[in-house]
Amino acid sequence: MVTRRSFLVGSGITVGLTALGASAAMAHHGWRWTEDGNFELVGLIQAAQLGNPHGVLTVDAEGEIWTVEVGQPWRNERAGLKDEMFAVGTEVTVSGQRSEDPEQKLMKAERVTIDGQLYDLYPNRD
Repeated sequence: MVTRRSFLVGSGITVGLTALGASAAMAHHGWRWTEDGNFELVGLIQAAQLGNPHGVLTVDAEGEIWTVEVGQPWRNERAGLKDEMFAVGTEVTVSGQRSEDPEQKLMKAERVTIDGQLYDLYPNRD
């Protein structure tokens, strides 16, 4: 079951919280739930929940709604990302690894590109 709740953060950006079902949440630690290989997703940010343990974006990619796990606040900051960059309607290209389960529209970002600028969340990963 997927639910969304909208709320406001200090920057005034409307963001949403995506709650995943228990099985997805349990498989959500580290990289074990992802498949090998690189995956790229291009779409528009529909919602963003930023904070610990990591940020979560809801991205509309050609009508498919994806949940994209981005970095922890310190990792996003180290890469040069600021919360306001994840505004609703922003086009984003995300590279990383998708869920091992092809039915899940879920991925973990290694790199984020916004306005042509690359932000490397995990510089030591391929």
